[in-house]
Amino acid sequence: MDYKKQREMLEFGTLIPLMEAFYTIQGEGYHKGSAAYFIRVGGCDVGCHWCDVKESWNPKSHPPTPVDEIIETAKKFSDTAVVTGGEPLMCNMDPLTKGLNSLDIKTHIETSGAYPLSGYWDWFCLSPKKNKLPIMEAFDRADELKMIIHNRDDFRFAEQQAKKVAKKCKLFLQPEWSKREKMIPLIVDYVMKHTEWKVSLQTHKYLNIP
Repeated sequence: MDYKKQREMLEFGTLIPLMEAFYTIQGEGYHKGSAAYFIRVGGCDVGCHWCDVKESWNPKSHPPTPVDEIIETAKKFSDTAVVTGGEPLMCNMDPLTKGLNSLDIKTHIETSGAYPLSGYWDWFCLSPKKNKLPIMEAFDRADELKMIIHNRDDFRFAEQQAKKVAKKCKLFLQPEWSKREKMIPLIVDYVMKHTEWKVSLQTHKYLNIP
């Protein structure tokens, strides 16, 4: 495939830079404990210093993969696909999600919300980052707001972001993994005083699964 054709397909979303795809248990947030097929898209410029998947940041490091191949594999594993990254909304998600939906596979996304929305989503998990804030459309669409707590100031940031989502949106506070021992007691105390929030833990790491 020549470079120009590949660029066109990447822009249209029929190719996406695929870092990895695997069947596992959702470890975080509202759907934790549920089996799902994870599709990790390469490419992210949000640049969180505590990111545990920094190898996803450069999209050129990951092979441009036809979405038809991804969909064909996903249908062998689960009725739910979680699209994550990286930052998946740096790509056009319309072809991928349309194909998954046509097979009755539910589509979930985990995103910073910093890029224009694309795709057809059954569940939209928004995780805002200070480095690159979400666009308003992402707040309007969010089913779940997942705030990563790395330090005390992140509670203030979380409340700022929570004011922008709809009332139906589920609110979660999740400790950044490297700070979990210090932050978990603070999060527990905060949730007990602010009961609109719930605690989210990266249970897949405690269970030692991908």
